[in-house]
Amino acid sequence: MPWTDDPQPREWFRRGALELARDLLGSFLVRSSPEGVVVVRLTEVEAYRGSEDPASHAFRGPTSRNATMFGDGGHLYVYRHMGLHACANVAAEAEGVGHGVLLRAGEVVEGVELALRRRTARGVCRSERDLARGPARLTVAAGIGLELDGTDVASPAGEVRVVAGEPVPEAMVSRGPRVGVAGSGDLGAALPYRLWISGDPHVSAFRA
Repeated sequence: MPWTDDPQPREWFRRGALELARDLLGSFLVRSSPEGVVVVRLTEVEAYRGSEDPASHAFRGPTSRNATMFGDGGHLYVYRHMGLHACANVAAEAEGVGHGVLLRAGEVVEGVELALRRRTARGVCRSERDLARGPARLTVAAGIGLELDGTDVASPAGEVRVVAGEPVPEAMVSRGPRVGVAGSGDLGAALPYRLWISGDPHVSAFRA
C-alpha cells in the first residue's frame, strides 16, 4: 500500500496507549529532512500507561524530561536511553494523561540509502533488515534526535509524521512482555504491552 503525506488526525492519537499501539503496527513513520525522506513501516511497538505503569517514564508524574508524554496525543516524545541512544515514542491520550507508545522496530521502505549512511556512520549495519530493527537503530536510520522532542506527528507540515498503512489483521498481531523492564516491579515486567507483527523479520530480538 502506498503512503501519503496526510498524517493521521489528532483524534486518532487521543486513545489509550494499548489501542494506539495496536493501530500503529503497519503504519508509516515519515521523516522529512534536508537530507531526504526516510519512511519506516512500523513492525513492533510497546505501550506505556502513565501513573498505572511502573515501567513508564510518566509513572511518578510530569518532569522536564517527560513533559511531551503529558501533552496532547500525537506528539513525539524523544529521550536519551542510558546516555547513549535516542528513542522515540508517540504520546497517546489527551493532555495530562501521560500515556505513550515506544516505536521499537520497523522496515525502511523508502530512503534506504540515506538510512544506511546514517547507520553505518554510527556503527556496523550488516543488512537492510537491521536498519531499523530496534528502537535506537530506528531513530538513527530515520534521523530522529532529541531536538525533535515535541514534534507534532499529526501536522502535515511536521518533520515527522505518522500516516496510515495497510491494516494488520488481528491474527498477525503478537503480544508479550516488554523488553528490559524486569526491574520495574512484577506488574511492569509481566504486562503484555509489547506488540509486534508475527513472523516479520524486522522485529527486534527479545531480551528479558
